Amino acid sequence: MATLRTEPVRAGLDGLARAGLDWRAFARGAIDLLGAAIPHDAACIGPVDPDTGLLTGSVKRNIGDDRDAEFLEHEYVTDHVNLFRSLARQANPVGILADDTGGDPRSSSRHREMFVPHWSLDHEMRASARTDGTPWAAVALYRSGGSSGFSPAEADFLARVAGTLAVGVRAGLVTAAASRLADDGASGAGGRVAGPAVLVVDADNTVCQTTPAAEARVAELGGTRWDSLPTPVAAITSAARALGDGRLRTVPRLRVRTPAGQWLVVHAAPLAARDGGRRQVVVTLEEARPPEIVPLVVAAFGLTGRERDVVAGVLHGDSTQEIGRALHLSPWTVQDHLKAVFDKAGVGSRRELVARVYFDHYAPRYAAELTPSGWYA
Repeated sequence: MATLRTEPVRAGLDGLARAGLDWRAFARGAIDLLGAAIPHDAACIGPVDPDTGLLTGSVKRNIGDDRDAEFLEHEYVTDHVNLFRSLARQANPVGILADDTGGDPRSSSRHREMFVPHWSLDHEMRASARTDGTPWAAVALYRSGGSSGFSPAEADFLARVAGTLAVGVRAGLVTAAASRLADDGASGAGGRVAGPAVLVVDADNTVCQTTPAAEARVAELGGTRWDSLPTPVAAITSAARALGDGRLRTVPRLRVRTPAGQWLVVHAAPLAARDGGRRQVVVTLEEARPPEIVPLVVAAFGLTGRERDVVAGVLHGDSTQEIGRALHLSPWTVQDHLKAVFDKAGVGSRRELVARVYFDHYAPRYAAELTPSGWYA
């Protein structure tokens, strides 16, 4: 592939990643740009939880949304070829399905049961988008049967820009917090979601039981509790099934930001079946606490290890001298690190840094809801 064709795309992606877009807008722009260097008939980019690798959303082009749960079942339960979590652990994070199946892409369950029969997409190339060794996004490009397959040169280019795609999605996840939920929002009669949000997913991936609060939480993520589960819930349900089948070793969890700017933590676990058949899955959605979100927000700034240590001191309320003593650095070196941190976080002071890390992502929703008793309304 000629440099003249790819260099403008690479530069365009680099600029897009630094444009301050939310992750959905970045993903749409990235798909457009990638098409100039790697022509494709369909595409998908979605963020993953950097700790667990589970998908938390998606932006698609020419692929329907009606089979998301089925796709995630393939990704986490039945398929075995070029899974995103496997690509994230490889030195080369890009895989071409035809090449990696020895010319037999039908050995992939998602290929033979979904992409070919439903969308006539015969060729697939995937990537885990990593930066600093951590996956932040999953990328998939497809071509129809009438097109030629993806080439090694195209895979090489995707590998070279995968880090930029990760930076763009990572930055988009912590773009300035959206306005708080309206009082008459998804929680019903106005106000906050009340009570635990728990739902039970049956063996056929339909919801059979929920608590009242689950409807509001699912709606916040763009789904409906009985008919259409949002990507984070469908993904973690499939991951829980993989745990029950022995393909996953840890209880799955993920962090996801709602379109309204609120962070949620989603947990899931398989339930034992009396008859030994396929298990139901219980899913819990709850508001994320600062200890769960602050590390993700700090990581999204793209800081070095030493810069993260300095930020930890700032968030702890330590002075420059105290940070220096703890890290065995001079006060001047601490100040140099702080300046670099301020530049990356887009702030000008310690106070603004704390607000950017903590208050922009957690506290604003409650600023007017603290009662004289010290409890939130």
